[in-house]
Amino acid sequence: MQQQNFSRGRRTTRALLLIAAACCLLSVASSAGAAEPEIDDFDDDGVVEDVQEEPINVSGEEMVYESPVIEPKKFHFADHFDDVDASRKRWVKSQAKKDDIAEEIAKYDGIWNWESPLRIVWPKDKGLVLKSKAKHAAISAPLNKPFDFKSNKPLVVQYEVTMQEGQECGGSYLKLLSSGKETEDLTKFNDKTPYTIMFGPDKCGNDVKMHFIFRHVNPINGTITEKHCNKPKNRLEEPFKDKLPHLYQLVVRPDNTFEIRVDHKIINEGSLLTDFKPPVNPPAEIDDPTDQKPADWDEREKIPDPTAQKPDDWNDDALPQIPDTSATKPNGWLDDEPDMIPDPTATKPDDWDTEIDGEWEAPLVDNPACEKAPGCGKWKAPLIPNPEYKGKWRAPMIENPNYQGKWAPRKIPNPDFFEDLMPFKMTPISAVGLELWSMSNEILFDNLIITDDVDVAREFAASSFDIKRRYIDRESDSLVNKVVELTKAYPTAWAIGLVVFISVIVIGIYCRFGKAKSQDSAANAAAAQAKKTDEPQPDDEQDIAADENEGEEDADAAPALAAGGSPKKNQKSDLDNKEQLNQKDEEPTQTEENTTKSTRKRTVRKD
Repeated sequence: MQQQNFSRGRRTTRALLLIAAACCLLSVASSAGAAEPEIDDFDDDGVVEDVQEEPINVSGEEMVYESPVIEPKKFHFADHFDDVDASRKRWVKSQAKKDDIAEEIAKYDGIWNWESPLRIVWPKDKGLVLKSKAKHAAISAPLNKPFDFKSNKPLVVQYEVTMQEGQECGGSYLKLLSSGKETEDLTKFNDKTPYTIMFGPDKCGNDVKMHFIFRHVNPINGTITEKHCNKPKNRLEEPFKDKLPHLYQLVVRPDNTFEIRVDHKIINEGSLLTDFKPPVNPPAEIDDPTDQKPADWDEREKIPDPTAQKPDDWNDDALPQIPDTSATKPNGWLDDEPDMIPDPTATKPDDWDTEIDGEWEAPLVDNPACEKAPGCGKWKAPLIPNPEYKGKWRAPMIENPNYQGKWAPRKIPNPDFFEDLMPFKMTPISAVGLELWSMSNEILFDNLIITDDVDVAREFAASSFDIKRRYIDRESDSLVNKVVELTKAYPTAWAIGLVVFISVIVIGIYCRFGKAKSQDSAANAAAAQAKKTDEPQPDDEQDIAADENEGEEDADAAPALAAGGSPKKNQKSDLDNKEQLNQKDEEPTQTEENTTKSTRKRTVRKD
């Protein structure tokens, strides 16, 4: 009966655990409601491992990848890298060397290749991959037609980057190369090649950047300075570690405004005139470099009160602490015993050289005579705070009647002042290039376009990046990922599920042990009642049979004990051995003995 109750309790516990898991999921789903947060992860590695050559249909939407259509008249540059042969002919690997570093690392010998991602989504989707790390790598391609900022059309730059092995230190930005003689031969492309705009992500350690740099030409003297966009408010760390494709877009408009998007979300925007350092236009006035502060110029806002006097009872020389005059030396204090004494058991090492090491002295150890005494050595009274201590006296501060304010040199007109109200009109662009150094390899670039129409860029992303990410998100749309993401978005749901789970565990423990204990109590009460009435019980008859069988076994073991042997576990008598030899001729019978604790089977010989 107990065993049946125990089994029933285990089944009940399992059922309750399943109910708890369902409650957790339902609580999460009910808290989330109909809204589903965006899921960026889709595998432990952040990638899809299965190759999908056939179109799939999820939720009624057929997801088929075809290389985006490129209409030359809509793009100044466009490459989806799927047509490997045509793309290889377009891009030019640099043969240049850097002129400011050691010869062995000056060469641009980084390896580029056209290939599918490491985790293939669609085999026909290719990209330009930087294969090497810790090497300088440069590659560039001419535009189909130069981009001239005088056309009063926006500049739109858009491309994908996948950090397939993550990124700890390195960049994946683009350079839009300026038109001119220095960019006619792209095999000489290097870090000194003039560019108009640099755009894209960069990271080294904890320094995460989204570059947008444009080179501005001084309209007066023709000098060129780099203008760096202010950093976005939010850090962009996920693209460097989640190993997913990410879309980067820069839009620069003729009204001098700009906009930076990552995965279609605006992360930074502003004006070319006000949101760059150093600013485009210098100040109209500057400090006069010949102006100097007068010797009698008083910049002190407050001064010590000249009328204040130190009080007569103020003692500058009072110490912060003084000996306690009320303290007395404890009885038994050993004045003549030092705290430490030379170790009497120490001996000078055999290799000790007095000329080199000096005179040898035994190391000091605690004086054993001081162990039972209150203290040893010269006794000194403990220090207590000095009630007369006030510190150094200083006069209180008052407002300075001669205060003249903070001195500043006078302003003069800036001889280099100019005002460029149209910084959008930059140097024309004739090529696009990647000039990188990275400590990570397998950086994949894809779907790079330069256009003057935001809608065209959006349509191009819809037929390439968007469908790719939808497919990846659908692949990651498993139950576990959903629960994890929902609990992140709705922490209250997680707390509810946890409470339900703990409650079910408590109920299961009660069902498993509480009922069995109550049944044991009932059984013991029934046995006590039977003893009072002396009525024979079914279990008593089985116990009698068991005692008889045990008596037979004891009789078999008696000869061995009489011979001076000792009873051992599983020890067999001669009769038992003979029975094993005759086991084939004679089949033993079995009797079952049922007790309240367990069921035992014992083999009984036939007499």
